[in-house]
Amino acid sequence: MVKFGLKVQLMWEAHSMFSYQSLDLAILKIRFTLKKSLFLLLIVTIVGCKQKEQAPKIDTELNELFGLMQGSFNSEIQAKADSTYYNISLHMYPIWKDKGNYLYVEQALNSMQNRPYRQRIYEVTRASDSTFKSAIYTLPSDSLWIGKWKTPLAFVSIAPTSIKIRKGCEVILKRLGDNHFKGSTGERSCESSLRGASFATSEVEITSEKVLSWDRGFDSIGNHVWGATKGAYIFNKLN
Repeated sequence: MVKFGLKVQLMWEAHSMFSYQSLDLAILKIRFTLKKSLFLLLIVTIVGCKQKEQAPKIDTELNELFGLMQGSFNSEIQAKADSTYYNISLHMYPIWKDKGNYLYVEQALNSMQNRPYRQRIYEVTRASDSTFKSAIYTLPSDSLWIGKWKTPLAFVSIAPTSIKIRKGCEVILKRLGDNHFKGSTGERSCESSLRGASFATSEVEITSEKVLSWDRGFDSIGNHVWGATKGAYIFNKLN
């Protein structure tokens, strides 16, 4: 009977030890699972934060300016009121939409739109916290692009690297209020040889209804040699 009791006790102790070991193992597994879950949660949180930080910030003011510049304009109203101004057509339409804020720009006498006197590409970017920049580029083989403001997708055949920047001719603009921007080129930074000029200036004002642009050329001593004398051309938006 004593032997039987001892045997039962030993079996109970063995069973207890096994139970404790199983419990310890289960606890270790739970701890490992929790640590793994917490680690994965931490990784997901870090990645999520980084993605938030890296997500491009939408510049609503830049988008506002870029939108205001788009469309077809002319100076017909001004020309009818003052014969010293011509009726000029101005077309500005976005191109390379996946590459930035680029506009193809074409200007011509309204009666001779098949013979534009100016073809440019503008790149509109933010210059600082309070200013914006419209950089000016010339196109290779201007004649190939006449009227292409009607079909902006035509510009997929060339790349931004194929256009040439006019250094010093960028227009720096400030936002004066809702749908209202104003700016100019540097005083003598934009070189020009047109009609005996040494440099050119451009003063620009943009609203939701019109674009005011006063382009002038000056010789080396500052004499006015081309451009409107009274003030800016007023281009009213047509669409």
